[in-house]
Amino acid sequence: MAGNLNPANHQIKQIKHAPTSRSRPRPADNEEASTVLNLGEFQDSNTLSLSEARLLIDAVITRRKDSGLNNVKEAEGEVLSKTQDYLDNFARLKSQAPIEDVSRMLDQHGNLEAFEKSQLATLFCESAEEAKVLIPSLASKIDDADLQNLLNSITNMRHMTA
Repeated sequence: MAGNLNPANHQIKQIKHAPTSRSRPRPADNEEASTVLNLGEFQDSNTLSLSEARLLIDAVITRRKDSGLNNVKEAEGEVLSKTQDYLDNFARLKSQAPIEDVSRMLDQHGNLEAFEKSQLATLFCESAEEAKVLIPSLASKIDDADLQNLLNSITNMRHMTA
């Protein structure tokens, strides 16, 4: 019997486990937001900051409730609720006036892409260096002093509404 306990006499079955995460397919258009924006099919799309998205979703929910259109599917309602929770937590500006003020401020910089503007309005970077690290395409579009002035103005807008 002792001979049967010898590991050399037993074969170990290898069990294949499902992968712990899905592999992410590479974008077909080699999309990237680096020093040169290449957003593929979304290149010329309008973008929203988290604050703008929060404002828009709140308006849609209010309109649905006011018109009695609360027949949202359960799965859609759960996704909408989770999205709303996320935006409530991470949107820095909560009311319409400062959101519009920041948007107008960013629109004065016509050389910035919509994506860059929405990122600046969402991230609230403290320094030009930080902004250019997080949004590399800014490096060739705006000098550090102008960017820092813009960031200071955006930050002041946030503090005025807090």
